[in-house]
Amino acid sequence: MWVRNAVAVMLLVTVIAPIVLYTDTIGSSFKPSSSRTEFMDEVTTFSSSGIDSLHLNLLHQETSTALKEPAGLVFAGTTPAGVDTVSEPKEHKSARVLSAADDDDGQAQHDNPIRQVAKGGSKGDNSSLEEMSDDAVDGEQRDRGARATTSKQSSSEDAGGITQDVESKIDDHPGKNSGADDKKDLVRFGNKQTEQIAVPDARVRQLKDQLIQAKVYLSLPAIKNNPQFTRELRLRIKEVQRVIGTATKDSELPRNSNEKLKAMEQTLTRGKQMQDDCAAIVRKLRAMLHSTEDQLRVHKKQTLFLTQLTAKTLPKGLHCLPLRLTIEYYSLNSSDQHFPNQGRLEDPKLYHYALFSDNVLAASVVVNSTISNAKHPSKHVFHIVTDKLNYAAMRMWFLVHPPGKATIQVQNIEDFTWLNSSYSPVLKQLASQSMIDYYFRAQRANPDSNLKYRNPKYLSILNHLRFYLPEIFPKLDKVLFLDDDIVVQKDLTGLWSVNLKGNVNGAVETCGESFHRFHRYLNFSNPIISKNFDPRACGWAYGMNVFDLKEWKRQNITGIYHTWQNLNHDRQLWNLGTLPPGLITFWKRTFPLDRNWHVLGLGYNPNVNQRDIERAAVIHYNGNLKPWLEIGIAKYRNYWAKYVDYDQVHLRDCNINP
Repeated sequence: MWVRNAVAVMLLVTVIAPIVLYTDTIGSSFKPSSSRTEFMDEVTTFSSSGIDSLHLNLLHQETSTALKEPAGLVFAGTTPAGVDTVSEPKEHKSARVLSAADDDDGQAQHDNPIRQVAKGGSKGDNSSLEEMSDDAVDGEQRDRGARATTSKQSSSEDAGGITQDVESKIDDHPGKNSGADDKKDLVRFGNKQTEQIAVPDARVRQLKDQLIQAKVYLSLPAIKNNPQFTRELRLRIKEVQRVIGTATKDSELPRNSNEKLKAMEQTLTRGKQMQDDCAAIVRKLRAMLHSTEDQLRVHKKQTLFLTQLTAKTLPKGLHCLPLRLTIEYYSLNSSDQHFPNQGRLEDPKLYHYALFSDNVLAASVVVNSTISNAKHPSKHVFHIVTDKLNYAAMRMWFLVHPPGKATIQVQNIEDFTWLNSSYSPVLKQLASQSMIDYYFRAQRANPDSNLKYRNPKYLSILNHLRFYLPEIFPKLDKVLFLDDDIVVQKDLTGLWSVNLKGNVNGAVETCGESFHRFHRYLNFSNPIISKNFDPRACGWAYGMNVFDLKEWKRQNITGIYHTWQNLNHDRQLWNLGTLPPGLITFWKRTFPLDRNWHVLGLGYNPNVNQRDIERAAVIHYNGNLKPWLEIGIAKYRNYWAKYVDYDQVHLRDCNINP
């Protein structure tokens, strides 16, 4: 009996007592806490303040994992007299305050998408800004007087003490300057701040955006039916257009630009309240977008055509220079028309350069830059070949400006009697009627995709002399070929010791871009091309090439070139130029040099890496934007111009300036 009583007591202690205690805990948990009671009291008070509580039922109930709508902002500021302001609906205020109260659980600090975008985008915006700034001002220093476009905004709502502030610092006085290039705007979200670097043209962009918005409003029926507002909007448009003018940076805007911006903003705010047809705005914006795209395509074609036209037009100064030099050359005595040290011209132990050019100033920069950076100038020999028209001028220039201890030779292509149409297929093709029609008659005014191949430079045999190096220099073993649009920045003697490993051509490959592959230069729809070459093969660069003339002769490179030129008599294998036949002729005969020897793109690409330029032995202005033309990329011009003596009398007389 006592055993049975003991078991009953144990059951009571281990089973019944926990159940009773757990039940009591559950009961106490259903008692409202003080914080929840306070929240319900606040909602009750908020609902009884005259706001229709039915609108609260329309609020979307967010889950804990959903992105929360950020608390709205009230823009408080002074409003000029005579401008109507529109008060915010109470329903919207209510929704904003409840949203802010809902975010007060601490999770918003981690999940707020606005804060995440502000933080995550600051670094990327900064890097893109640097590129944009470099492009916009062509490498000049950013304007220290640029004023950040900002506005001071604040809001305060009584909902558990929640406050959202957005503050930006405005400097309405162009004369003031903080003394720092990286002036920053402070933007506060809740209790945190993010820093955004001021864009130098932020206000200009904002004014332009306002013009677009104003033009959209003018086309809407609701605005057209209000003549008074229409007149006001047109007036604002004229004011903003006068303020912008030709400004590209905020520092170029007049002092009253901020006032005009605010006035237009207030007018647009009124217009926004007057129209309610969103579909009409969308249709208008689409029409404007399509029209802008059409105009952009037209302007791109015109720009391409004009750029090509400028590139093949000789500037007045460069036309004047050879004329003056020629007159002076023929006024010299015959004994004064010769260069010294001509005995070095065939010495294979020296460093020989081949330069084929009809541009006196460009050739002088190549020679000057090479000699200036050479360790032993006396061991360098320059072989310049030019045409009959510029022969006297080229000789006169280097007679007046000799390259120090280096040796110079200037030859006339007309003296190469072996170079005739019976020997050279390209000479025969260039003199053909079909080629003349291609250049001067067939659709010459249309900016088609082949416009660049219509440049008359391709008619010059100087451009094709690079395929006849052994004939020009029969006693030399190795030659360094240089284009006339390059600048040498380092000593190049190391190139003569590079082991080409049985190859004929040493060049820097251009594999970084898709348009430098074989398929961009050759017609792979032709079976002759498709059977012999790989369309994805890397191209290489002309402009600085080491040629082993012994291997050239042994492998009969000139004969290979002639064979392919004969096959391309109707231009079905490639368009004109020297790179496509070069890629074919030296196919599997080219040794890749280190990329630091030769950096390209300074004649068409404004974003060449600055470190690559500084480390390069040779920089190449390949493209239409040559440094001696006004269309040249300004931030690259100094690399070329520092080897030109603009105080020289011939340059001054021809008005050739930096």
